[in-house]
Amino acid sequence: MKSIVFRRHGGPEVLEYADFPSPEPKAGEVLVRLHAAALNHVDVSVRKGWPGLKLELPHICGADGAGEVVSLGADVAEWKAGDRVVVNANLGCGTCDYCLSGWDNMCRSWHLLGETVRGTYAEYVALPQRQLYRLPPGFDYHDAAAAALVYQTAWHSLITRGGLRPGETVLIVGAGGGVNSASIRVAKLGGARVFVVGSSAAKLDFARDLGADMTIDRSREDDWSKAAFIANGRQGLDVVVDNVGTTFMMSLRALRKGGRLLTVGTTGGRQLEIDNRYIFSRHLTIIGSTMSHLKDFKTAMDLVVAGQLKPIRDRIFDLKDAASAQHRLESGEQLGKITLQIG
Repeated sequence: MKSIVFRRHGGPEVLEYADFPSPEPKAGEVLVRLHAAALNHVDVSVRKGWPGLKLELPHICGADGAGEVVSLGADVAEWKAGDRVVVNANLGCGTCDYCLSGWDNMCRSWHLLGETVRGTYAEYVALPQRQLYRLPPGFDYHDAAAAALVYQTAWHSLITRGGLRPGETVLIVGAGGGVNSASIRVAKLGGARVFVVGSSAAKLDFARDLGADMTIDRSREDDWSKAAFIANGRQGLDVVVDNVGTTFMMSLRALRKGGRLLTVGTTGGRQLEIDNRYIFSRHLTIIGSTMSHLKDFKTAMDLVVAGQLKPIRDRIFDLKDAASAQHRLESGEQLGKITLQIG
């Protein structure tokens, strides 16, 4: 099969368009011929590498993908060849206590497709049958790939873990990325008033198009936490979505007493410093989560195919041009999800 592989860590130049053996579905697995894949920041992190990351090289990036079922492993009865599907990149083992209790995103042997196992920058991928969601006829593969990871992640963080309630205020730190964009729409669907901090007029225009009620240009407001406080009638906000990490102190200062800081990532770096006085003196809560469990994945995708959560897309690149696609992602130029055309 045609795929994008890397044999060593480094910049986008290490990505190769190459032939790679097609996977064979094991018992309980389904082989999917992919027509579209979507990029995530984890793709860039994996390509660069980090201390302790162990990969079987050559590696294939990619968590998101959509296509059609082409063959089945033993003991698969739910699917048949030709079924149109989108994949769920959150890989639980299915047998540990967390998986059996419905919290497979906390699995004791958890993997993310494209991170620690080979992913979707390829013509084919084999996955356990529980990892697939059935797409209706005619639903666009690029829309499905663009929606799957970001909407399940935003839904699980804001609704399931964060307990967002109608009428609350939400501040989202960052306007152009996939999960942040999805968080705007999930928060609005949940009945919240949404504030967004962004780095440019174009990204803030984009956020308003997605439904943001108030935007703050951090290129003009060095202290955007104070600006958010003032914009909300000199009151702190109920929830801050911060997937940057290095901005945690400003996010904590923007919260009201009893507020919640939600995070699903650290695009700004892994290490940060926090003044703990803000947390205990103001009764603040920091809530982390990764992806979602299978129930929330289905809920999010049901809302997507029903048109209540619309896919947010940037540009399409051919699979062979994945290095250029990652360069666009890494430079922060994108507004929404970048996808790859496969085949």
